[in-house]
Amino acid sequence: MDTPVEQVFDELTRLASQICETPVALITLLDEDRQWFKSTIGTEVKQTIKEIAFCAHTIVEPKQKMMVKDLRMDNRFSANPLVTGDPNVVFYAGVSLVTEDGYPLGTLCVLDMEPKELNEMQLFALEVLAKQVMTQLEMRKKIADQQKANESLLEAHTFIQKFASTVAHDLKNPLSSLRLSSQLLEKHLEARGDQKALKMIGMNISATENMISIVEEMLEYSRDPAKLLSNLQVIATDELLDKIQSMITVPDNVNIEIIPKGHTLVSSKVALEQIFLNLLTNAIRYSDKGKSLIRITVKETVSHYMFLVKDNGIGIPEHRLDDIFQKNITLDVTDRFNQKGSGLGLSTVKLLVEKLQGNIKVESEPGVGSCFIFTIKKVEI
Repeated sequence: MDTPVEQVFDELTRLASQICETPVALITLLDEDRQWFKSTIGTEVKQTIKEIAFCAHTIVEPKQKMMVKDLRMDNRFSANPLVTGDPNVVFYAGVSLVTEDGYPLGTLCVLDMEPKELNEMQLFALEVLAKQVMTQLEMRKKIADQQKANESLLEAHTFIQKFASTVAHDLKNPLSSLRLSSQLLEKHLEARGDQKALKMIGMNISATENMISIVEEMLEYSRDPAKLLSNLQVIATDELLDKIQSMITVPDNVNIEIIPKGHTLVSSKVALEQIFLNLLTNAIRYSDKGKSLIRITVKETVSHYMFLVKDNGIGIPEHRLDDIFQKNITLDVTDRFNQKGSGLGLSTVKLLVEKLQGNIKVESEPGVGSCFIFTIKKVEI
């Protein structure tokens, strides 16, 4: 409604007027209060109130079309001000404009100021032209929807790129300093022969190097986002999760298991690392049980890999399940370390999953736990 004049609609309206040999032809759209004309031939009027619209009757007809030879002789229209006064309409024929889902939006109609009757060929032509009008309307809607989707993708793309760049730069320098100090401490411990401490510092160096590797991948992606999908690798899920566990603090009462073991897949390693790093970190942070279990299940369909990350933590209220993937949305609860979330983690996870042509959802029960279920599209290298 209220869109500018467009030549393609005016051409269809003019054709309807010529074929049906009527001075007036209209493309009408109706809302709750009015009848608005997308295209007009033979009148300067742009809209009427709905109560006097002939087309309001057409769209409720079972056959989705209506023809009245003489409106003055029809009880529905004889007192209509468009009939009794200017422009003194006498003849009306209209065909509904119906969406693919079966909803009538308005009509393509023709009018005359004298009694008239369309022949079968003219009625058929009017129906064909109405379908062409609907095709044009549907096409514009699809284009508008696609533009909206493209804008959302661009926003998501920009957010991920900026997020990756910011986080990577913030982490790289302190991680490099941590690795250097750990290596110096390792040499000191070697001189003292403290094997227990050497083992611990070796684990610390390994975890730091793994984190630096991820940071460098994030920096590379932030400079060239296309690499998220183009840099595909064969990934062993066991090794991937072992690497992630080496980079996070896993309390002694938390057990993480994967089913089945030995699974491999092809995908973007940096994206999966970020997805699992966020999901596992959250599962650990929001665990309130004496013994916490995080179970990761890997499944396959014909077209997608499916992952289930299930925990027995605090759970999420049902009315918040649709909110948690939105940017900057938190649940206003503190974790086991008495910290609140930033609201960026799960929104980033959702964007990464969608970038991998998948979907993510969560099932949860407060006090029982949560299960995050996400898919990623299968690819080949």
